[in-house]
Amino acid sequence: MNVNHTEDVLILAIESSCDETAASVVKNGRTVLSNVISSQIATHTVYGGVVPEIASREHIKAINYVIERALAEAETTMDDITAIGVTYGPGLVGALLVGVAEAKAIAYAARKPLIGVHHIEGHVSANFIENKDLEPPFICLIVSGGHTHLVVVKDYGEFEIIGHTRDDAAGEAFDKVARAVGLGYPGGPKIDKAAKEGNPHAIEFPRGKVADSPYDFSFSGLKSAVLNHINHAKMTGEEICVPDLVASFQNSVVDSLVSRAIHAAKEYGYSKLAIAGGVASNTALRAAMKKACEENGIAFYHPSPVFCTDNAAMIGAAAYYEYIRGNRSGWDLNAVPNLKLGER
Repeated sequence: MNVNHTEDVLILAIESSCDETAASVVKNGRTVLSNVISSQIATHTVYGGVVPEIASREHIKAINYVIERALAEAETTMDDITAIGVTYGPGLVGALLVGVAEAKAIAYAARKPLIGVHHIEGHVSANFIENKDLEPPFICLIVSGGHTHLVVVKDYGEFEIIGHTRDDAAGEAFDKVARAVGLGYPGGPKIDKAAKEGNPHAIEFPRGKVADSPYDFSFSGLKSAVLNHINHAKMTGEEICVPDLVASFQNSVVDSLVSRAIHAAKEYGYSKLAIAGGVASNTALRAAMKKACEENGIAFYHPSPVFCTDNAAMIGAAAYYEYIRGNRSGWDLNAVPNLKLGER
């Protein structure tokens, strides 16, 4: 796709799919002029996870502020903005509706084009922000709290799914195991930190495989194995070394993710591999993927941690490529909580 434009395209992007209220101004899909995130982690930690109704209310409180700040930090006004991009799915329906309603109101009032963005496509597009040389096609592993996908990025906004999780997403397994060992919420960062003090080979947990698909993932068996290990230790009075347990669990997840991604890149003949999503900020996953790519002559791309977790800059990047393809959303744009990758 030809992406050469003589005039700069500035996207004001809004993201509110879960528990971060975010706004960003992105220039030409790759240059972030501002990236403002209002996190609700402290609010939800007391409940051990995200409470949808509370998330929606917090978005309503924060959304005008983050947008105003994003414009101010980018030293822009609405007159400078080319189009409004917003996440419309997947995610929590109430949370999504706050962002969609706000984006529609701003676009209508300012007479700007409206562009609905798929949240997962946003995660993939986060790789374009800091990797100026990265262009499709390439393999991308998307790993987050609700999604685990292995895709071929054929072009900007064009994906072929070659693998996905059959049960729990990797991030979901991290949260459940963290809760079981008393580390609390959010599980991913807490396990990542605790695992650094542990032995990743202390316990050999299973690697879930799907018989009829070499690229699909399964983490429910691993999660059950960890819970069974904890229950057995409690019944026999055996002391649990939490760092060893979570390091071993994390090692199993990382091994499953890396082995399939590398296998796919080689099998499909791609020399570029990227990772995306909240779990892509996991230090063990990044280190293992980097090592495996180096050993196999594959170029490895990844966003900085701030662009791995939910943010609006990635939505702005994705919206830019939708904009130059001529894609626009109507005033009937609505939240689609179960939107599948590749759906419009």
